[in-house]
Amino acid sequence: MTTAVQTDLREQAAQRFAQLGWPTMEIEEWKYTNLAPISRVNWREDDGSPAAQKAVAASFRDHAIAELIFHNGRLADVTGGAAVVEILPMSEAAAHPMFDRHYAHYADYQRHALTALNTANAQDGAFIVVRDGAAIDGFIHLLFIGSGDGIWSHPRNLIVVGRGSQITIVETFVGAGNYFTNAVTEIVAGEGAHVDHCKVERESTEAFHIGTVQIHQERSSHVVSRSISVGGGLVRNEVNVALSGEGAGLTLDGLFVLGDSQHVDNHTVIDHVKPHCDSLELYKGILDDRSRGIFDGTIIVRPDAQKTNSRQVNRNLILSESAIIDSKPTLEIHNDDVKCSHGSTIGQLDEEALFYLRARGLGEADARNMLIYAFASEIVDRMKVDVVKEQIRSAIVRFQR
Repeated sequence: MTTAVQTDLREQAAQRFAQLGWPTMEIEEWKYTNLAPISRVNWREDDGSPAAQKAVAASFRDHAIAELIFHNGRLADVTGGAAVVEILPMSEAAAHPMFDRHYAHYADYQRHALTALNTANAQDGAFIVVRDGAAIDGFIHLLFIGSGDGIWSHPRNLIVVGRGSQITIVETFVGAGNYFTNAVTEIVAGEGAHVDHCKVERESTEAFHIGTVQIHQERSSHVVSRSISVGGGLVRNEVNVALSGEGAGLTLDGLFVLGDSQHVDNHTVIDHVKPHCDSLELYKGILDDRSRGIFDGTIIVRPDAQKTNSRQVNRNLILSESAIIDSKPTLEIHNDDVKCSHGSTIGQLDEEALFYLRARGLGEADARNMLIYAFASEIVDRMKVDVVKEQIRSAIVRFQR
């Protein structure tokens, strides 16, 4: 079912994408990433039946309170649920009273071309509404599977968390083939809500992935959002947060673990709109072979956002002479009554630490792997969901030589 509002949005977004076109490297926000390999393909939607598609290896159904599986943008399976949370595929969400109030109100398709492309072509995804005062024990898993060559998909998620509620949500992207995923997730954290969100991108190394997570926070809400990239050939992760209520708090973590010729561009914007808000951002990169990683993070403090406390850090570990990292932390401060800092580091494995471990009986590969994992552990160890921790640990092991 498609409402008149959705139809209008699709038409407006399609017109806007036609005006904006595919972003080029001449645009400052895209200066490190060339989308020509995506824009020159004549992509098509998958017209096959998704019902037969499963991903047993990537499924968390034995651990999650609910799981929705999508294949190439279409619903394939739904399991589980909880009494205090409404979980619907987006294809069944149009009649819900919260839908038109929030859908496409936060992810800006007027300024961002790939958000416009998603809004114009939005397929299935998850619509989640958490009741006021609900505390969800466990996590909800959204699994997106891509496959085939020349197939594109545009998953769309909307998560509305009520006043004083608590929820944990994990998004996982996997697949096989030379496909393109262009996903948008909007998260609304109501007054006093606590949201733990984790996005794990494990796409095929032949695949393209562009994902936008747009977060809107009300008064005294707290959001933890983590972006993990260990797959994909060309990947762009955008996380945009508006601290729109006084006293809101944000923890924004990122980890990208790259090898071969992978390219992952992390672009974040934290917008301190109201006073007395805190944000802590930590992104870490591990790069090997001929891979390239980007961290482009901006913190904005508005004129009325007094007593802002914000810290932004990007740390990178380079494992080969051919790997490249571009780091651009940025502060835009329009208020004097704030505490803000940012920094970036780029380094290699500590030879003294490696020698120390080998002198105590560890082989070179084991010592090297231990140091790599120690670097990543600051992000991994504080993840809330154990099965996701194990997933990331397994991905890091691939650097063992």
